Amino acid sequence: MTKIGIIGGSGLDDPKLLQEYREISVSTPYGAPSSPLTIGNLHGVEVVVLARHGRGHVLSPTHINNRANIASLKAQGVTHILATTACGSLREEIGRGHFVILDQFIDFTRHRQVTHHDDFSTGIVHPSMPEPFDAKLRAALIGASRQLGFPTHEHGTVVTIEGPRFSTRAESHMFRAWGADVINMSTAPECILANEMGIPYATVAMSTDYDCWKHDQEPVTWQEVLAVFSRNAENVKQVLIETIRSIGTW
Repeated sequence: MTKIGIIGGSGLDDPKLLQEYREISVSTPYGAPSSPLTIGNLHGVEVVVLARHGRGHVLSPTHINNRANIASLKAQGVTHILATTACGSLREEIGRGHFVILDQFIDFTRHRQVTHHDDFSTGIVHPSMPEPFDAKLRAALIGASRQLGFPTHEHGTVVTIEGPRFSTRAESHMFRAWGADVINMSTAPECILANEMGIPYATVAMSTDYDCWKHDQEPVTWQEVLAVFSRNAENVKQVLIETIRSIGTW
């Protein structure tokens, strides 16, 4: 049976997305997840919502327990994960408020635990990850966003940095030269761990700023990110709702 996990970014951990919801606190072998889990249903599909940064956005990116987050969803029987994230645009054509359905990542984090395999005592594990985002989930997100009429980019490479600081201008230009299209502080560790757990994973990223590579724009600030994301949060919710509606027909 299909069961969807939603990992929500800022402003998207709203239990009102669901009908007949309840909240549970859980623990995992890796510790506690970022927040209690909210379990309910939407269009006949069971859904589990987790707040990535905790309730009230209290966890900095480095200190999110991604291993526990993914393990807690796995323990609840989640079969697919849909994630949302704010991102900075590294391309002129990706404007503020645009959605990017990611298909590749570059992991530029330095202090995250990005594997469930701390040792090889039970066997050597080197996961293959050439296409880290699930194609079927990506197609559902693209279809939902297009149907709703939102500006949507069907491909995108995200570079995930450690944070919590934003990039220097030199770094921003370097990431562009590497081929990254957007930048954030969350996606790569989640995606890696979901793949390790065998859970199909996809992300809808909303562009909120131009990082600091564009000299005709003010460098990104947290206030700008939050303002743009807040104005468009309802659009992201609608994409998730429509995507889950379509997944319910699989």
